[in-house]
Amino acid sequence: MSTQSTVAERPADRKAPPDPVLIKIRDLIYKVCGIYMPDNKFYFLNDRCARRTKALENVSLREYYEMLTAGPDREAEIRNLLNEITVGETCFFRNPQQLAALRKTILPKIMAVKSALSFTRLKIWSAGSSTGEEPYTLAMLFLEDSATALKGWTWEIVATDLNDRSIAKAKEGVFDNYALRNTPLPYQQKYFKDRGPDFLIADEVKKRVSFSRLNLLDESKLLFMKGIDVIFCANVLIYFDGASKRRTVHHFYNSLLPGGYFFLGHSESLFGVSDEFRLVHFPGATAYLRPAASPPGGGVK
Repeated sequence: MSTQSTVAERPADRKAPPDPVLIKIRDLIYKVCGIYMPDNKFYFLNDRCARRTKALENVSLREYYEMLTAGPDREAEIRNLLNEITVGETCFFRNPQQLAALRKTILPKIMAVKSALSFTRLKIWSAGSSTGEEPYTLAMLFLEDSATALKGWTWEIVATDLNDRSIAKAKEGVFDNYALRNTPLPYQQKYFKDRGPDFLIADEVKKRVSFSRLNLLDESKLLFMKGIDVIFCANVLIYFDGASKRRTVHHFYNSLLPGGYFFLGHSESLFGVSDEFRLVHFPGATAYLRPAASPPGGGVK
């Protein structure tokens, strides 16, 4: 699922009761993917539904709801609506403190434990990868270490999102200057091709990341997300209610190998959501450890 843009609450919009049909659409979205829109965000949902009803030759809101629930193309239309309401905003090297913790402490600890068991493979999951900046950042870091710290190791970066458009843009690999605003110059010069108004990421980075659509509430598909060493999921769970958060975080726990780590957004926390993980502190960052009998964790609790 992609990081969704926040929209300021409009006080005037809180006074008028929402359309009952809009409430049904809100509840349908929650049932499908866990995203919950409070009453003060109905104007945002109404705007996104209006885009779809206009695209469908100005059908009424009630007719649109019927299309979402009983129409022959209901699944495709639900995906179209989700593409409208999940709008990504991210950048390369977004959280350098997390990346430093991963590179300097977490990976060496995990690799030490795996090496003792004759395993030399790493698997990283970017959940809610939006337009690809996060997983591509990880791929660049891993490529930088491929001849040194990661020599002799194979590694895989899987990236998933709910938004079809975000996935398509990520696979295209074309980014504007704003997306690269935090990217160190050596990385820009080495891994991007300047095409004037935009930048094309290098093929050696693109081929290291596999992108796919994934609904974090789709339990059948989440069962295949196993054997993960580190999960990144920034600013996605903030759009879930408590029940959806707990269910999704439990799936993340099951996806991680014992001794694996889970990163949230800088301002996010699992407080009151899950007690399965152990909070671990690093300089300028925190992460959650899935405990093992002999945890490979770095950092101080």
